[in-house]
Amino acid sequence: METTLTRRLGVPGIVLMVVAAAAPITVVAANFPLILTVSESVGMPLMVLAATAILLLFSVGYAWMTPHVPDAGAFYSYVDRGLGRRAGLGTAGLALFAYVLLTVSMTCYLGVQAGNLVELWTGVQVPWWAISAAMIAVVGFLGYRDINLSAKVLGTVLVLEVAAVLAIDLGVLFSGRELSSVPFSPAEAMSGAPGLGLLFAFLGFFGFEATAVFRNEAKDPERTVPRATYIAVLSIGALYILSSWLIISGLGAGNAVALATDSPDSVVVGFAGEILAPIMTDIVQVLVVTSMFACMLAFHNIVSRYLFTLGQRGVLPPGLAAVHPAHRAPSRASFWVTGVTAAVVLVSAVAQLDPVLEIYTWYSGAGAIGVIVMMTLTSFAIVGFGTRGGGVSAPGMVRAAAVAGGIGLLGVLALSLWNFPFLVGGNLAAIIWGAALVLVFVLAAALPASTRPAPADTPEPVDASRR
Repeated sequence: METTLTRRLGVPGIVLMVVAAAAPITVVAANFPLILTVSESVGMPLMVLAATAILLLFSVGYAWMTPHVPDAGAFYSYVDRGLGRRAGLGTAGLALFAYVLLTVSMTCYLGVQAGNLVELWTGVQVPWWAISAAMIAVVGFLGYRDINLSAKVLGTVLVLEVAAVLAIDLGVLFSGRELSSVPFSPAEAMSGAPGLGLLFAFLGFFGFEATAVFRNEAKDPERTVPRATYIAVLSIGALYILSSWLIISGLGAGNAVALATDSPDSVVVGFAGEILAPIMTDIVQVLVVTSMFACMLAFHNIVSRYLFTLGQRGVLPPGLAAVHPAHRAPSRASFWVTGVTAAVVLVSAVAQLDPVLEIYTWYSGAGAIGVIVMMTLTSFAIVGFGTRGGGVSAPGMVRAAAVAGGIGLLGVLALSLWNFPFLVGGNLAAIIWGAALVLVFVLAAALPASTRPAPADTPEPVDASRR
């Protein structure tokens, strides 16, 4: 059975894969108003800057681990090497659970948003679950094939997203509206509820942390993965800081919070049409839908690579590590992800859960907590590995950055847990989902530990027929 993937992804390819998961246009159109609303402040640019700083500190150790842990298990592999095998297995279970929840949440929300567009344009009502089923099939097809196909689709969508965001930014710059300095005031950022603002600013980066998952498909993983990680964090952070400042200035620093609170779903979309041209309203709405599709595809690929790596390590059935002979992709793992996603969506639909208020709210909230927990564990695993990692000693700067990043992530985790009922829609839901996350970690940690070593990085095999 062939288990070697094609090494075709360079830095741009990996950056496109992970930044697409962050869904920039969705963050700008949906998360920005939410940050303004929950924080009750226009200090969003500084909140995004703080999130960027924490994630850059995290990235220092994350990038340093890349050449020392030649394994595409990312969080799982790093925690395994730094905190022990049981903690690593628990992290692996948590990774699969969290990313599947995020995939399903985006799938269902995509069905609703696309259905709203169809009804707006044609007057025809299409059930959200029918659109979600169609999207699962499309994503399953793309995930089954060569990673380059996914990269091209994600790259196209991402370029359109960023172009739209920058068009809004330029519209503000050339509109003659006053560019306010208030959003960069520390006093403004600390007013209201800055903790909630920081939390939602942090959630806007989700996806960047998966750079190491694509190690097996990177041309030169020891250089490609670290560079892609830094570029992803810096590019997302710069775009959000710039755009949040300009949109707040365009709306008016004194009016932005009230406008976002009154119309959180449409304030940015309507503003785009006002500042540029009416047709921009429709363009942004379409791009929000395509952005959700790109996010869904990116998370699908992330889960597939986790299953593939766990199959290689013998934690899960080795058949999951099979590589398609023609597409050179983890097609069997991708097929399983498609099946699991479809099953969870089907059960949720049959249970008549509301696709936004329940499925999206519950699943994305629980998945977000899972990712933050894994990032926090990874920060301290990097310190552990760098201190006693088989003779590998991390430079003092790396350890200091990892500790600082870990402390920052602990703060974000504390904020997340404190506001968990808000994230998942109530105290009872918070208790249930919190218990589910703990149970998944414990059960995974109790699995029989594999003794199979991580496969070493190997060059792409030469196809004699191409000579």
